Amino acid sequence: MAFRSIRRRASAVLLLAAASLGWASAVHTNPLNRDPLVREAYDRFYQLDYPGAVDRFQRFHEAHPGDPQGTALLLDAVLFQELYRQDLLDTTFYANDGFLTGRHATSEDPKTRDRILGLADEAIHEADWRISKNPNDIDALYARGWARSLKCTYLAMVQRGFGSGFRLAIKAKDDHQRVLQLDPDYVDAKLVVGVYEYVVGALPLPFKLIIGFAGITGSKSKGLEMLRDAGNRGFTTTIEARTVTALFLRREAKYKEAVEVVRGLKNEYPHDFLFCLEEANLRKDAGEGMGAVAAYQEMISNSAKPGYFAEARLELAYFGLGDALRGQRHYSEAAQAYERAAWTNNVGPELKIRSLLSGGECHDLIGERDLAVKDYQAAISAGPNTSRADTAKKRLRNPYKGS
Repeated sequence: MAFRSIRRRASAVLLLAAASLGWASAVHTNPLNRDPLVREAYDRFYQLDYPGAVDRFQRFHEAHPGDPQGTALLLDAVLFQELYRQDLLDTTFYANDGFLTGRHATSEDPKTRDRILGLADEAIHEADWRISKNPNDIDALYARGWARSLKCTYLAMVQRGFGSGFRLAIKAKDDHQRVLQLDPDYVDAKLVVGVYEYVVGALPLPFKLIIGFAGITGSKSKGLEMLRDAGNRGFTTTIEARTVTALFLRREAKYKEAVEVVRGLKNEYPHDFLFCLEEANLRKDAGEGMGAVAAYQEMISNSAKPGYFAEARLELAYFGLGDALRGQRHYSEAAQAYERAAWTNNVGPELKIRSLLSGGECHDLIGERDLAVKDYQAAISAGPNTSRADTAKKRLRNPYKGS
């Protein structure tokens, strides 16, 4: 009897301990994020059915007037729909520091720009009003920081406004740090803070010294740790956090780890064109050669199947295929792939210029000077005031010999 009593008490203690651990690790989020319409919209979002996602978030926004979270949800979908249209969601664009230092071409649509910036300001103003009533309104602080981070993304990626974007990034980070101070289990806030920590920590030393005097610091390891937690436990940011983690691992040349992350995403959303593209990109960067070529060709083949991808940006696959073939010294086939990318309907201007420049270089490497010149001239015409156009002008003067 005594033994059974002790055992029952021990069991009760273990149950209480388990319950307390479960409570401690519970993830908190805005209740609006659990709405069935929001979950349905997110499912469309991660299949790259942006029109379907925007439609659902628009309806949700209209059903919750004045709520900054509803506005931020719609902003997120509208922004990423535009970035995808401009071919700015291909991570090869951000895998090195050339993104920060070069002059790039974008095709900003004034109507979409106004909608994105208008939604961002609307969400910020709605959050400001709630925070003025309650400075510790966690949901409002999160929505404001998220809206600021999305506006920062547009300014940096489309308008190339790094100064104003960085100031917004600091404000977004401050909002989400405050959220985590008030509620450490509001895990979604770790996405913005983690990205900030990594990016600042990854800046070249001279920049670190300059901004360090202003008290701005960051840590790559801390950033990755926060992103991994958001990827594992986040409610609305788990996919984004894992996507960004894979990008940063790629920058660190940790291709095997990055591939594992991306394959997990691809298993969840096998018809997400970008996850398929990223796996192929990483296999290319990891030196898999013809295995990467096969991965790009499989994507191109699958895109011909009705409904396989909600929207396939084939120019991104052709550009990756060109890079993979070039890495295997199949220069003629690489040039053809690059040119297919450049002349795909609705290709973004930056990718078009990159493709034409690369195609010209491949032609030069096999002595096809006339074809190389044609590609260089087309690259210059597509973006005369860009860094790659400057490179194309050099190639016109002196044939490319390789580097």
